[in-house]
Amino acid sequence: DGRVTVFSGKIEMGQGVLTSQAQMAAEELGVSLDAVELVLGDTDRCPWDMGTFGSLTTRMFGPALRAAAAEARAVLVRLAAERLGVPRERLAVENGVVFVAGDPARRVSYGALAAGRRIARLVDGKAVLRAAKDFAVMGRSPRRLDGRDKVTGRAGYAADVRIPGMLHARILRPPSHGATLEGVDASAARARPDDLVAVLHADPQAAEAALQAVEARWHVPASPLDPETIFDHLVANAPPPDVKVSRGDPAAARKGAARVFESVYRTGYRAHAPIEPHAAVAHLEGGRMTVWASTQTPFPTRDAVAQALGLSPKDVRIVTPYVGGGFGGKSAGRQAVEAARLARLTGRPVQVAWSRAEEFFLDTFAPAAVVRIASALGDDGRIAFWDEAVHASGDRGTELLYDVANASVRIHGGWMGAKGNAHPFAVGPWRAPGATTNVFASECQIDLMAAAARVDPVEFRLRQSSDERMRRVLRAAADAAAWKPGAGATGNGRGIACALDAGAYVAIAAEVDLDRASGRVRVTRVVTAQDLGLVVNPEGARMQIEGCVTMGLGYVLGEELRFRGGEVLDRSFATYGLPRFSWVPRLETVLVKNDELPPQGCGEPAIVPLGAALANAVFDATGARLYRL
Repeated sequence: DGRVTVFSGKIEMGQGVLTSQAQMAAEELGVSLDAVELVLGDTDRCPWDMGTFGSLTTRMFGPALRAAAAEARAVLVRLAAERLGVPRERLAVENGVVFVAGDPARRVSYGALAAGRRIARLVDGKAVLRAAKDFAVMGRSPRRLDGRDKVTGRAGYAADVRIPGMLHARILRPPSHGATLEGVDASAARARPDDLVAVLHADPQAAEAALQAVEARWHVPASPLDPETIFDHLVANAPPPDVKVSRGDPAAARKGAARVFESVYRTGYRAHAPIEPHAAVAHLEGGRMTVWASTQTPFPTRDAVAQALGLSPKDVRIVTPYVGGGFGGKSAGRQAVEAARLARLTGRPVQVAWSRAEEFFLDTFAPAAVVRIASALGDDGRIAFWDEAVHASGDRGTELLYDVANASVRIHGGWMGAKGNAHPFAVGPWRAPGATTNVFASECQIDLMAAAARVDPVEFRLRQSSDERMRRVLRAAADAAAWKPGAGATGNGRGIACALDAGAYVAIAAEVDLDRASGRVRVTRVVTAQDLGLVVNPEGARMQIEGCVTMGLGYVLGEELRFRGGEVLDRSFATYGLPRFSWVPRLETVLVKNDELPPQGCGEPAIVPLGAALANAVFDATGARLYRL
């Protein structure tokens, strides 16, 4: 029928890849966008994929998708040449129809050429991708393919799945991480004592009421850790370092420096807090387990379910509906395993849908972290040395964007934790894992030196870097913001910061107002310039950048998890400070053109330098430095 189906192991969680992947396939095939359908995240129907994270879909999977579509186009044109009896060079393609150039009446459709046959080809890289100047579908901003369903409420999520005979599960959770179950009286609820204690009922409210009747005794270990003591604990328990950067002789340069700037930067734990809590529905039928799950990693989740049940992966199918936000927090599939175990125990379909309190408690938080930096300026005004020790936030965002002859960067543990985990609960990837902490530290340190040198912070960065991509992005942000040069704290409340993340360069110029009586910071304007290479969907790119900035307001101004030992004190949005609509400033985005470079990441880079940009703006307004977000 001339329609095209693309099978992709990626998932759609609001970032817009349903549309952008369809655009890439349509462009290289030579069909209209409305002729393309996508099947995403179904482990029975889609090719294996590691998962949807790290700004990798367009950057890494996109080239493979485009190459496959281009190869399919080449095969179909070859078949058309045989059918029409003309050399391939004389043929053109438009909207899924191959015709003879100059004689469009001689034509044949893709559907007629395929004729329902299975034509398999291994992509060999010989098919030529279309150039940006010839794009008809890519480089444009069509309406999102999921837009209408989402704004009308028709879009389906894992918690919306209903199967006849399905039971709703409520699971007994400990009061604190590290707590052990000493005993349970489940007689009132007829639950099954095990490492998984749950109550199931056809009515979710009845299941919740029954769970309250389960009496459990827990041993909760004492812990001195809290949001203030955690930083010294992380440094004291840090693993030996991995050396990320080592050049020149920082120690010798330090001895010769007239003035050394030493700073310690800290960030606390952050929750993912997606609007959609984790959910899964599991159904065992004919020896095969099917699980509908809100997950960023369908194939690893399939393997986890198979391992938990002692099944072969071929006997487990994961289907991923729309996912309501992930940000790295839905990379694990705990709720899918829970649902699958209970479905096998009961012989009935089972839904596990976490409450908001469970979503907070069971999260894999962005880790608290400490970054220590020592640096100095030489007599020539250039950075004489840079010595950086990163504790618990990994190496993402620790690339030196500036020309420093003497530099050392050491990484003491990553954002996934380390052996003998020093964290009181699980940690994991949070949008641009670790980079928001690391760039907050480095770009504040750069700003500190610029102020000490009495040089405008934009000019200072330009003097220190020979990286032309970064310089171009920095100038674009400054120009769009109508940056007025000034050294030190000017009182204007303007800040700048740069980053390199997921192959994209980004610079943010921010403006703030400060209520001096309360200390409350109000962000009034954020200008973001980003070079992400070839842009598949400009409006989609702007959405991602604006989403990064909006989400970033949270980690800068309001989000820090409250805890006491392994007890998570924040269990709802009543106490956890997500950004509000009233916080959102005037947002301006500049897409720095770079069509010669393949598409780079877009879903994470702009969140990375926001903390530093706002901290630097607060300094410009007040003369006070911020060393903790």
